[in-house]
Amino acid sequence: MRKLYHYWLCPFSRKIRLLLSEKKLSFETVAIKPWDIPSSFFSLNPEGMPPVLIDDDGKNIANAYPITEYLEEVYFEPSYLGKTSAQRAETRRLIIWCDEKFNAEVTHNLVYEKVLRRKMGQGGPDSATIRIGNAHIHDHLEYVSWLCDRRNWLAGDAFSLADISAAAHFSCIDYLGDVPWDKHPVAKLWYARVKSRPSFRDILADVVPGLSPSPHYTNLDF
Repeated sequence: MRKLYHYWLCPFSRKIRLLLSEKKLSFETVAIKPWDIPSSFFSLNPEGMPPVLIDDDGKNIANAYPITEYLEEVYFEPSYLGKTSAQRAETRRLIIWCDEKFNAEVTHNLVYEKVLRRKMGQGGPDSATIRIGNAHIHDHLEYVSWLCDRRNWLAGDAFSLADISAAAHFSCIDYLGDVPWDKHPVAKLWYARVKSRPSFRDILADVVPGLSPSPHYTNLDF
């Protein structure tokens, strides 16, 4: 059985879970807590962070970007990068936007400060950093809205890894109840479409030990 080492509120782990589900590849999950990483895990990823995928044949692939590229090359139908070189370039551009800019400006500032900082023995959350994350999220919701006004999905006509990547980040923040959806109705409609896909069911079923999700987290008509 394929095995994915993940953490519940890691957007990179969630992206791989969603992609595996979209490709209808069966897998089991093993939770890795960033504040209590077993020494054996470093043999799978020297960085010591999820996600790590162990494929059916025993191949070990660490880090979300190599895993997505691997899955697209080995299990290429259906493709979530795009059918043409231009489509793939645009999808990858948006993946980088999500995993670098969005993560640095929003996800890290909210999820790390509110959930991980204390668990990792680094003190309580920094309110100034949280305010920065809450301020930046509006810019990213506006960009999602701008894209959706011009395209069927974020990268073009087809649902892609751009949508999966963005939804993975937004879902972590939505678990905390920190996405101001009502101020960005176009982005909210896009997220509702993604959230309604069968691949999202396991994500919505997540319950982080010691931290309940926001009341609307599982509601498809939020």
